[in-house]
Amino acid sequence: MVSTRPDVSIVIKALDEERHIAGAIESALAALADIDGEVILADSASTDRTVEIAARYPIKIVRLNDVAARSCGVGVQLGYQYSRGRFICLIDGDMRLHQEFLAAAIRFLQDNESCAGVGGIIVEREAGNLEYVKRASARDADRLSGPVDHLDCGGVYRREAIVAAGHFGDRNLHSREELELGARLRALGWKLARIDVPAIDHYGHSGNAYALLRRRWATGIAFGTGEVVRATFGRSCFWLALRKMRRELCLLSAVHVWWLALIAAPFVVGTSVGGVAAALLLGLLPFAVMSLKCRSVHLGLYSVTAWNVYAAGLWPGLASRRVEPAAWIDSTIIHDAAARADRAAVA
Repeated sequence: MVSTRPDVSIVIKALDEERHIAGAIESALAALADIDGEVILADSASTDRTVEIAARYPIKIVRLNDVAARSCGVGVQLGYQYSRGRFICLIDGDMRLHQEFLAAAIRFLQDNESCAGVGGIIVEREAGNLEYVKRASARDADRLSGPVDHLDCGGVYRREAIVAAGHFGDRNLHSREELELGARLRALGWKLARIDVPAIDHYGHSGNAYALLRRRWATGIAFGTGEVVRATFGRSCFWLALRKMRRELCLLSAVHVWWLALIAAPFVVGTSVGGVAAALLLGLLPFAVMSLKCRSVHLGLYSVTAWNVYAAGLWPGLASRRVEPAAWIDSTIIHDAAARADRAAVA
């Protein structure tokens, strides 16, 4: 019996990405010009024209049935459970895949059998939002070419490794799903790498960065760090995940100490003019330090505000309810161009 498994499945996870979804799909189809593959849109029940636009293309579209189950992790696993490729390329609906990356990534994985996944160079295209300006200026080792701990902004994975890890994305994670996946894979002895080839253009969310923070709280994205701790606790990947997040956890712990200091200040220094001045200085100190460090008052204010949001989100993340991450996700195939083509050929 001849296998019909394609070489690669490109999974695009999306929620309300009508502005970018056509570009994402077209870039994926272009990358498959000389490669046997399929494109799957994993849609988390978008309420805009994302699906309507996507249905114009020869791809498979699967939709999450339960709106309450939306998360970054569920989008990853949803696309994976319908995929067939020997390799799985993961991107978001606000990204565009560079055509040369896919072939280079597959060659790299074929030449490096101990490597579970490979990413490329990420180009941040959103310059009007402080979040992405800050991200683009950061020197994150996992965004540089060479061995990495996880593949931020997606990459190409070996199906064999994902099967060994039990599942692709943890549906319980509203963010940090790639970090948790990297910890699971590395706990099994797999390696991850990033090659010096442009992989994706990331357009991100335009507009006000503080509005983005509010959205991240409302959607649970701000709870991701606590959710990863909860997901990995008691497992072999726990210390790998904790070590990867140690700087962030130290920072969030420092924010909690700052909160306690602000609460204690009136009782310690009293209500004198000097005491009030000392408490005010304590409150303003982090903003001043970060403004100097970032060489920007706007970035400094945003950085400290974001720390507070993520520090507060740690607790609901730790207390979150979990369901079995590898269980089938309730979903519907709403468009399958390949199946229609097969039926037409038989007719």
